[in-house]
Amino acid sequence: MNFLGLLARNRLALLGLVVVLMITVLALLTPLLPLADPDVTNTANRFKRPFEDGAILGTDHLGRDLLSRLFWGSRLSLAVGFASALVAATIGATIGIIAGFHGGWTDNVIMRGVDMLMAFPYILLALAIVAALGPGLMNALIAVAAVNIPFFARNIRGVTVGIAHREFVDAARLSGMGNTRIILTEVLPNVIPVIIIAMSTTVGWMILETAGLSFLGLGSQPPQADLGSMLGEARSALITNPHTSVVPGAMILIIVISINLLGDGIRDALDPRLKSGALSRPMPRTLVRRGEPSAGKGSSALLALSGLETQFHANSRVYRAVSGVDLVVRPGECVGIIGESGSGKSVTALSVMGLVASPPGVITAGSAHFSGQDLIGAEYGTLRRLRGDRVAYVFQDPLSTLHPLYTVGEQLVEAVRVHHPMPKVRAREHAVGLLHSVRFPNAKERFDSYPHELSGGMRQRVGIAMALANDPDLIIADEPTTALDVTVQARILTLLRELQRERGLAIIFITHDFGVIAQLCDRVAVMYAGRIVEEGPTDAILKSPAHPYTARLMACVPELGQERRRLTAIPGLPPVLDDLPDGCAFAERCHRATDACRVGNIALAGLATERVVRCIDPEFRAAGTA
Repeated sequence: MNFLGLLARNRLALLGLVVVLMITVLALLTPLLPLADPDVTNTANRFKRPFEDGAILGTDHLGRDLLSRLFWGSRLSLAVGFASALVAATIGATIGIIAGFHGGWTDNVIMRGVDMLMAFPYILLALAIVAALGPGLMNALIAVAAVNIPFFARNIRGVTVGIAHREFVDAARLSGMGNTRIILTEVLPNVIPVIIIAMSTTVGWMILETAGLSFLGLGSQPPQADLGSMLGEARSALITNPHTSVVPGAMILIIVISINLLGDGIRDALDPRLKSGALSRPMPRTLVRRGEPSAGKGSSALLALSGLETQFHANSRVYRAVSGVDLVVRPGECVGIIGESGSGKSVTALSVMGLVASPPGVITAGSAHFSGQDLIGAEYGTLRRLRGDRVAYVFQDPLSTLHPLYTVGEQLVEAVRVHHPMPKVRAREHAVGLLHSVRFPNAKERFDSYPHELSGGMRQRVGIAMALANDPDLIIADEPTTALDVTVQARILTLLRELQRERGLAIIFITHDFGVIAQLCDRVAVMYAGRIVEEGPTDAILKSPAHPYTARLMACVPELGQERRRLTAIPGLPPVLDDLPDGCAFAERCHRATDACRVGNIALAGLATERVVRCIDPEFRAAGTA
């Protein structure tokens, strides 16, 4: 979605844009409009009421037409406000980029000077500058720009520091570019959105600050009108003739509010994380829009998914991330979900506890019965009690899911006490015991360590300990070993298997590696384009895959002792989720596809004991007779 489309989705920002455009157009057309001279006085007509004798907004204490002075004053206030914002942004951004890029003594000298400016209250500093330069609109512009330079310098310097040591900047240095060219071609393009956001959110305040100086008589001088001077001249008649104050005051209010609303919209629209069109804060649980829920499957099942469908709505597009998933997890069982990236594995798992971000995520059909209770559409309080207590998650990257400002011990204690209030001493003992249970080395000594002080494998053990904190019935592990080296991965998998046997845990293990599935899982569900295409016991599927997609996935896994075996990648790309084809979604990449594969809805069909496949010509028979 483009910038204007994202901006238009924010109704308040769109309203601000419309108002700002209207005021700007009126300001530009003011010299062409048939208005009275704003500076001509006529004391005989002083303090006329609105709509009296042709004066639409009335007159002021000198008989000057308020409508004319309002239009000319708004024109001047807008020009000064935008000019001061541009000057402050240009100078402040330049200072921030130079300080952040060069660092060292250059950064220290520049930023200490900025700190000295920030040590003064900005209004007092502006008054001091105007007092030194003398009253006048141009001097007010200089003062307002000067006091806002530190704000831009600080913001841009912080962004530049994060960019200056990125790999693409190092690559530019290695290519022989000079510092000036690197700043202009590599740093500045990444900083410009931040500058625009800062300008859009501060220009309203600069207009207000300029009006404040004019109100005190330090800005525009008589007979020149701007909104602040109009308000200042009318204060003596505030009680007897309030319209002379209300007119400029209302215009200042409208301008500042509309610019701030527009600035908030620009900030959101330029945020690359919001390109999906979700301009509002995610809800505490996934939005549910479904018809009659399906009944749970299997009285012995701990978790039973039936016809689960989850979509992402982005503008006019609907992405069907999960389309009719049926899955059963029994107590003490480990079920693996495998597939390529984007196949719907994680979305399926997150949908169970309502953790898919809304907007844009929406659950449109199906049910998820946990111990007989349907979690789809359940109250937030119900989900909150279950999250981290009876159903726990282990995420892929513990460095991003563990809080960087708290020790791992504090986070473990919090995970326990949020569901089971207990004294801190007892919670600490329990947390240390959890670290011991996941084979964490030197648990007592490392209890007060921060996440960045631990290795990847140790952080992942902390994540598993947090998942075990409240003795859950079900753990959902979302690719918890992907970022680890093979030796640490093997230890984590062994640990999960031992914990499952010791505690009788049920585990849903999400991965894209059949080697992990073979080591850990009792059953496996293969997903493609949001659907399960094959499900059954792990050993049976590994020996004789039925769906061509399963067979091609397994062909990508190397095997020991098979040095001459050719590893073949799956040709083509997965289908786009907002335009799924009829029939089998894998047909365009399948070597066995026929015309019948591209027609109608191909359902899961029983193939053997506890095995189902979504294919009209499965490979099971060929594999079985090989």
